[in-house]
Amino acid sequence: MRYFRLLIGIGTIALTACTRTLPTSSVPQSPAPVITPTPTVSTSPGVTATATSLPNSVIATTPSAATVPTTAIPSIAPLPSAGMLPQIGDYQVIDEFKQPQFMAQSRDILKAASLPSSKVKFNPPDLLVVLKSTRKYFKNSLDSDPDLQREGILGKQGVTVADIVKTLDFMVLTLQQDIKAKRAIRLQDPKFLNTNFRTIQWTAFNPTATEQKRVRMTKYAVFTHPGSRTPTKEFNTGIYALKPGTDIDAIRLKYTKQDVLKNIYEPEGQEFGAVEPLAYLDREGLESALMEGTILIKFTDGKSAFFNVDRNNNIPYVKGLAPTEQKRYWYFKPVKAIKGYGQTIETKISLRPGVTFAGDVLNIGLGRIVVTENSIDGKPQLRMGIIADTGGAFLPNLHQLDFLAGVFDSKDDFTTYIRKLPEYTKAYILVKR
Repeated sequence: MRYFRLLIGIGTIALTACTRTLPTSSVPQSPAPVITPTPTVSTSPGVTATATSLPNSVIATTPSAATVPTTAIPSIAPLPSAGMLPQIGDYQVIDEFKQPQFMAQSRDILKAASLPSSKVKFNPPDLLVVLKSTRKYFKNSLDSDPDLQREGILGKQGVTVADIVKTLDFMVLTLQQDIKAKRAIRLQDPKFLNTNFRTIQWTAFNPTATEQKRVRMTKYAVFTHPGSRTPTKEFNTGIYALKPGTDIDAIRLKYTKQDVLKNIYEPEGQEFGAVEPLAYLDREGLESALMEGTILIKFTDGKSAFFNVDRNNNIPYVKGLAPTEQKRYWYFKPVKAIKGYGQTIETKISLRPGVTFAGDVLNIGLGRIVVTENSIDGKPQLRMGIIADTGGAFLPNLHQLDFLAGVFDSKDDFTTYIRKLPEYTKAYILVKR
């Protein structure tokens, strides 16, 4: 989870890694996207094309007049004053620090629907990995992670946490049976889905763009970066791990990113030995690692390894502030795969590209199954994924998802790949009947 990455849609680059993870005292996550414009021919926040929260972002363009929805969107209901009861259906939206931000009408955002009769696309083995890992997190962390116990805005539609667990269990069992039997995947059949699941259409609710109806789909990725195991002239900026057996909080809460960049953890620094050096990058590589949350480092010795953000210094990510000026700093740990949401590095959810979304785990919820619908040549195209990651840009956020696109050697490769993906999408949430 961790949370920062690169987002791309049709024309603007979003940055997501540094903002995806929240302070350990609040929601665990990965760095979140920050949107910055990029000069592309046709312009339109995870990882970054130039950078925008598992630690992993997107290019998005302003929708054309043809794509801007004209249907009216629910307006923001003010927070109830003291002694005033909220109206039926009102949902109080909170931020990453659990502070109320505004009221939203769930009945205007969520409504019963049916999936169109088109095959739902996803890679079955990849989806199974993320479903099982998410279900394992619910099993092991439901009592220790209070955010898992939140029903979110779906609770106003009668959806409970038990319903989410039941949905995960059913999907895992169904996929396992079909893969083992080498038969047609039932979760790709819209008739099977409409029969066995409640389909809830999600209308985007963006307080700053009330004309938005469809969910914005930014994209993030994991990038490869060159690096060294020891400091060199080129690779002189370290990423560090907190050391077991030390007063971890005394170290991680004490320093800003700018403090760390003064080499306080290096031999000449006042905190030498307080943390464990993992690798050394150039400054661009460090910012990319912090934004993306997960990074694949190719070392000068020819070997490579994944590293994922672990814990931060509890300084909030400031939206709109340049990444290099942010004071939030992440400590890393080596991992064997891309990781998403989780309280600790050991419990974080294992992710797979193509079937993973980062989203608002407090107000929409972790483990929610999402089907997106877009039209190609007049025919609906459906894709299924699961919210298994989050970030600062998504807390609160009832109008956006961040799609994990893959692992890329360069931002140019990433940009080329995501140009064919939609920037806005019709979205549905599936809940087992």
